[in-house]
Amino acid sequence: MSTTAELLKGAAELFPDEVVTSAHVRHLDLPFGAGRFALITLDNGFDHTKPTTFGPQSLANLNAAIDQVEQEALAGSIVGAGITGKPFIFAVGADLKGVELLKKHDEALAIGKGGHDVFKRLSALAVPTFAYYNGAAMGGGVEVGLHCTYRTVSKAIPAFSLPEVFLGLVPGWGGCAILPNLIGAERAVSVIIENSLNQNKQLRGKQVFDLGIADALFEGADFLEQSLLWTANVLNGTTEVVRDEIDRGEAWDAAVAKGRFFADSKVHGAAPAAYRALDIIAAAKSGDLQAGFDAEDTALADLIMGGELRSGIYAFNLVQKRAKRPAGAPDKSLARPVTKVGVVGAGLMASQLALLFLRRLEVPVVLTDIDQERVDKGVGYVHAEIQKLLGKGRINQDKANRLTALVTGVLDKAEGFADADFIIEAVFEEMSVKQKVFAEVEAVAPAHAILATNTSSLSVSEMASKLQHPERVVGFHFFNPVAILPLLEIVRGEQTDDASLATAFGVAKKLKKTAVLTKDAPAFVVNRILTRFMGEIQNVIDEGTPVVTAEKAIEPLGLPMSPLVLLELVGPAIGLHVSETLNRSFPERFTVSPNLAAVVKAGKRGFYVYSAENGFKPELDPEVAALLVQGDSVLTEEQVRDRVLDAVAQEIGLMLEEGVVAEAQDIDLCLITGAGWPFHLGGITPYLDREGVSERVNGKKFLAPGLASIPA
Repeated sequence: MSTTAELLKGAAELFPDEVVTSAHVRHLDLPFGAGRFALITLDNGFDHTKPTTFGPQSLANLNAAIDQVEQEALAGSIVGAGITGKPFIFAVGADLKGVELLKKHDEALAIGKGGHDVFKRLSALAVPTFAYYNGAAMGGGVEVGLHCTYRTVSKAIPAFSLPEVFLGLVPGWGGCAILPNLIGAERAVSVIIENSLNQNKQLRGKQVFDLGIADALFEGADFLEQSLLWTANVLNGTTEVVRDEIDRGEAWDAAVAKGRFFADSKVHGAAPAAYRALDIIAAAKSGDLQAGFDAEDTALADLIMGGELRSGIYAFNLVQKRAKRPAGAPDKSLARPVTKVGVVGAGLMASQLALLFLRRLEVPVVLTDIDQERVDKGVGYVHAEIQKLLGKGRINQDKANRLTALVTGVLDKAEGFADADFIIEAVFEEMSVKQKVFAEVEAVAPAHAILATNTSSLSVSEMASKLQHPERVVGFHFFNPVAILPLLEIVRGEQTDDASLATAFGVAKKLKKTAVLTKDAPAFVVNRILTRFMGEIQNVIDEGTPVVTAEKAIEPLGLPMSPLVLLELVGPAIGLHVSETLNRSFPERFTVSPNLAAVVKAGKRGFYVYSAENGFKPELDPEVAALLVQGDSVLTEEQVRDRVLDAVAQEIGLMLEEGVVAEAQDIDLCLITGAGWPFHLGGITPYLDREGVSERVNGKKFLAPGLASIPA
């Protein structure tokens, strides 16, 4: 039987590049004569921009620190022990770079067991233990504190979570077993399942306290001092910690059932992590923590060796790393400063863009439109949104006044844009309209100003072709809702120069958007893939497959919404317009559905109706059903799924051949950040590789072995 030290030594040999966390032990005399106390501080030696993690050597260091504290506790030289983090960071869990390297089930099992063996020693010490959550705490960082007797949390914490299910894991170092036994199954399911699957929602310090995870809440400024005063009072018996009694009856089972329903609504059974976590939470009702830890070890090892987790880590790395260094972006030193922004149009999209530029750049923003009523409505929208931010306490009165003063609207483009550095149009999606707008803007804008278009599918080069200076035109395609979806497709026209492109990337960074460089190809990235995807669904419906079969066929992917619900969100008219645009470019692959055209002509908002009697679930609109003209070719769900995935794989292969983006990774980054496609698919190419679709269609995989799969 291997000791914990031997387990961790073996694991450390697999991961020589670990950023090692030290566990420093220092001693202090608690106030009020409470006695001598040992405090362990987790610190990897870097500032808060490189958060503390737990790899094998880091766990070994914590294990050694606990060895020392354990001896002191047994000798009676300390009355308690605590654990905290470096400034702004408690700890953010397992080092995912190490998880990526694991090739065998027993190696993965050792990581789970190693973490448990170290952490559970904190609850076995001969003195009470305290976790002081002073900063960001995630995953294993949260779990190490759960093994302590008591916990305090800082009001200043911006991020506290168990995000494992989001990535394709389970909280595997005590989270699934301890948390429901601490705060009850319903609250534990909310933290472990619901928050994770809601785009990895984070808790703040007060929420951590309100949930009962922490026993006390203190201000950030003197958090450790207040925590130690509280600790002294707990040890002296002056302060009694009272926790809610846990309901181990039907409420526990109901919470797990609710969690399963929620997981089904989000991933439709497509990703196993949530269900494995719920199984462990269900079993934790007995209160047998060791059985729970053993189940966590097995689940962790199984999931580490599964494709969904590898895709999840790949997706995480795209969003955290590749997004910060866009492939193909010019040298940022070429970027010009932007001190004023112009927005052509004052409709909803233009107004959302104006608000975003205003909030992020804090420079004057001016809107124009064809009449005063529209201009006033656009400016009024921005002013109203600023007031909402003020009402929610997101900004103070001074900032609200400043932002309100910075946004204006005029009818005369010459008056509005004469000193603007960056002008973006968000007018009707028709080439002649956009060319006319750009000609008017070029006539009045300064020579250095960037002319950006928010087109979703039209050619940026053609839009710029009639201008005197087409080199300053760039595609700047946002995704709706603008405030939420991070993606910004930056499109290089045939004549766009490096300075204009660099300025566009500089602005994107200030807007806090994930910028991906794309070639000026029809519909760029996301809309091209989604239109091919939706088009194939539409084709099988037109040919005779029932709507419900076509929709259900896609459920195993676990997408955020079904294809026809997505069509409703986009708007059937816009969907039809983009399919017509792509049909003109690629008629052999992109069809224009006569049924979709009939739905648009009838003025329908989508294929579905919703009623209270049916719990607002989508039901095929009888009026739409009457419009549909279908053939007699009926496919099964599996046949539909194969056909749709084959089409997507073919389109991505062609896009990479055309050089629409630099690599398959950029396609995945676009789908994750622009269409909300899930981490467990890795965007889409890891899933297509894993399911054999890539090789079936293109004769090769999209990604190198080990990039989103187990290393060879």
